[in-house]
Amino acid sequence: MSKWVYSFGAGHNEGKAEMRNLLGGKGANLAEMASIGLPVPPGFTITTEVCTYYYDNGKQYPPELKDQVAAALARIEEAVGVRFGDYKKPLLVSVRSGARVSMPGMMDTVLNLGLNDETVDGLAAASGDSRFAWDSYRRFIQMFGSVVLGVDHHRFEEIIEEVKISRDVHEDTQLTAEDWKTVVTGYKEMVAQVTGQPFPQDPEAQLWAAIGAVFGSWMNARANTYRRLHDIPASWGTAVNVQAMVFGNMGEDCATGVCFTRDPSTGENIFYGEYLINAQGEDVVAGIRTPQPMAQLKAKPGERSMEVAMPKAYEELVAVRARLEQHYTDMQDIEFTVQQNKLYMLQTRNGKRTAAASLKIAVDMAREGLIDQTEAIKRVNPSALDQLLHPTLDPKAPRKLLAKGLPASPGAASGAVVFSADEAEARAAKGEAVILVRIETSPEDIHGMHAARGILTTRGGMTSHAAVVARGMGRPCVAGAGGVTVDYSSQMLMAGGQTIRGGETITLDGATGEIFIGSVAMVEPQLSGDFATLMEWADGVRRLKVRANAETPLDADTARKFGAEGIGLCRTEHMFFDPQRIGAVRQMIMSETEGGRREALSRLLPFQRADFIELFRIMAGLPVTIRLLDPPLHEFLPHSEAEIAEVAASLGTDPVTMQRRAADLSEANPMLGHRGCRLGISYPEIYEMQARAIFEAAVATAKETGAAPVPEIMIPLVATRRELEITRAQVDKVAKEVFAESGQTIEYYVGTMIELPRAALTADRIAEVADFFSFGTNDLTQTTFGLSRDDAGKFLPLYVEKGILPKDPFVSIDPEGVGALVRIAKEKGRGVKSDLKLGICGEHGGDPASIQFCEEAGLDYVSCSPYRVPVARLAAAQAALSGGGDRTA
Repeated sequence: MSKWVYSFGAGHNEGKAEMRNLLGGKGANLAEMASIGLPVPPGFTITTEVCTYYYDNGKQYPPELKDQVAAALARIEEAVGVRFGDYKKPLLVSVRSGARVSMPGMMDTVLNLGLNDETVDGLAAASGDSRFAWDSYRRFIQMFGSVVLGVDHHRFEEIIEEVKISRDVHEDTQLTAEDWKTVVTGYKEMVAQVTGQPFPQDPEAQLWAAIGAVFGSWMNARANTYRRLHDIPASWGTAVNVQAMVFGNMGEDCATGVCFTRDPSTGENIFYGEYLINAQGEDVVAGIRTPQPMAQLKAKPGERSMEVAMPKAYEELVAVRARLEQHYTDMQDIEFTVQQNKLYMLQTRNGKRTAAASLKIAVDMAREGLIDQTEAIKRVNPSALDQLLHPTLDPKAPRKLLAKGLPASPGAASGAVVFSADEAEARAAKGEAVILVRIETSPEDIHGMHAARGILTTRGGMTSHAAVVARGMGRPCVAGAGGVTVDYSSQMLMAGGQTIRGGETITLDGATGEIFIGSVAMVEPQLSGDFATLMEWADGVRRLKVRANAETPLDADTARKFGAEGIGLCRTEHMFFDPQRIGAVRQMIMSETEGGRREALSRLLPFQRADFIELFRIMAGLPVTIRLLDPPLHEFLPHSEAEIAEVAASLGTDPVTMQRRAADLSEANPMLGHRGCRLGISYPEIYEMQARAIFEAAVATAKETGAAPVPEIMIPLVATRRELEITRAQVDKVAKEVFAESGQTIEYYVGTMIELPRAALTADRIAEVADFFSFGTNDLTQTTFGLSRDDAGKFLPLYVEKGILPKDPFVSIDPEGVGALVRIAKEKGRGVKSDLKLGICGEHGGDPASIQFCEEAGLDYVSCSPYRVPVARLAAAQAALSGGGDRTA
């Protein structure tokens, strides 16, 4: 018989940490904590395999499940001495989801399950506290009604607000048992009105409905969004954890809290977290009440830390902190409850953290001996390094402070104020920078949070939904800005006598919690010593070289600062759009004779030569791969009638002639038209000018610095051996001329981009006349799939959503199709030349998953945008440590 249910706690632990794929992260860690002697309320986990079975079998459960759940529930009853559904001393349970990876706030939870109109009186009698019992009952109806029955959350809040107004109180804690009875009556009437059914009173029916809701929530919209953003397969499923309730809302000797064994924003080795006296766990993360700090060190005037209020429980928790870090060797995110001064552990998991914290924790733990350097390299998500490499607020810039909240997630952002997640997503899709402003965020806001540049909430603490999700996404966030009032209906926020309307700009500083009116200037990031340390460790283990895509001095300088080992792609056409040279380019295009074109190109030569001299100086002897002109010529011509008239006048021609020339050059499908090496063959004078500029710049740099650069000249869009043979001969001819004129010879290489399937399939023939291959995976992906990168964005998200493609192939390389062509070209090319240098220079060069593929395929280097160079260095190290890879010739 299949085992679908695993018990934990009370000395009966059937699971362990290594079983997270089966039990989910939460269930595996509950079993693990119980097994090492920590105080964990007993419970059981329904496995992820049940979730898979549920969706594979028309939302039906395995036939053995009901009996296994009943047996596990009986074990909890025996452990705690009360029975489920007993109207005198009822067992209450929580029902929580738990996927194998943490999905904070994405799935649904129900607390206090088992309460009904009879058992609430039993709970009141057993606890001696009627207010606690009715508070727990209203919480259960609210959660069950929202999660299981689908009643809008705000309908419940409206009823509480009405009662508070009628009693002239402001806090939930000021309501009495009679008040809560009134709330419960209102809740039940509203639920019956909305659903057409009375609120369920049978505890067993409640339990199975809650279990079904957890499994159902695995496929809800917000869970699907979170999985898509974090590459979590839907096939993994979620587990369900059923656990005996412990209560943080029984009085002043009770509390609940969320804490981290290190600061999740900075990585500092301090105990960090928040708690609330006389509350349940949802109160801390929902932002309904403002939580208090754990440690006295973090307490501000008027705040009462747990260290002062509950010294014994706090001392126990500090000991648990140390034990968990030693056991899991990682920073832990802990949820706990104190019931009548007794500590209970409800969850531990590897804590979400910012990139800065991830970096510091990894390096610190390696220095502390908890982990080794190899593990430290593996611990930091390469993509998260992006958070460290972008501007922050310029301390010297003028600014006007609007308000201040909590520094919930570091970084800075400016943007137009929007008040809904849908508007944030819609405006961001148009290229606008937006700041999402909410009273408090919920899982339904996930898409808008991802689209926004930053997030501002007026409620919630450092462990609220907004704070945790923003840190994981790398978005700046200011939370708990109590001095800010948000009015959704009028689309305004007010603070300090100032009013900001929707669409107006504000700036957030997530590191300080400050909110400013308008835009504030930014400055380049300052990288910590820990960054340099981790990069040094990564460089010590990686095999792949990392270059940058750069054609301006600023890009090249930035790339060197971030550790680039050369330029892997210099797009020369980007240099042509400079105002000083576009006229000569257009003159060259307009010329219908070779002599006219050569005259125009002679005006461009000094500019190109100066461009290359600057790049060679900055790269100081490192390889520089320069792609000769690639795009079709009509891209350089003006388009509107006014622009055509203006350019025609500047060139001494008439608009009609220019329009006719533009028409002659226009193409139905320019991506596959007269571009790349086809231009070099049709107009050899273009490539000859560019080659001369490169060689003259290399010679000049060698004379100036004493260190000769090694240019790598790349011919684009080659499909046949003969194309490369012709264009290479042009380059070699110019090289001989320049060397003869200067009396100096330098080393250089000529190669090609492999960006057409035919080139990959005939790479053995092309390799006979090539010194290197660079895979242009942007175009190779387009030509392999028959997709236009500029247009495919309209439907590719749907393809990913429907599982037709696992990822957008322009973001992460397609290993089965495009990857197969790369492998074929590598094998054929190196079959002819065993030392053929192979690299990749498409956007994939900065994508960690694509870098893993490059390592496995045995390429020599990747090239990416300058700010992605650290990402690529770390990803290359992790790829090398993964142990895979075909590194043979």
